Amino acid sequence: MRRHEFQPGRLLAGLVLIAAGVLYLLDAIGEADLPWFLVIPMTLGGLSFAALVGMVTYAVRRDRRDRITESSDR
Repeated sequence: MRRHEFQPGRLLAGLVLIAAGVLYLLDAIGEADLPWFLVIPMTLGGLSFAALVGMVTYAVRRDRRDRITESSDR
């Protein structure tokens, strides 16, 4: 299997969605009483944070790639 780049934004998005699913599951089986207006903003906030992390990761990798190509052009 080929190695691939670590993508922290996707990891964070997956963890946020798993957490929301677990909270809804706990609510469905009666272990927790969570109002929907707490879970939805938490999910949207987590996905927004994951998008921000993904954009920062992309910018850092692009800058690093550009610096490598500049130094090799000299």
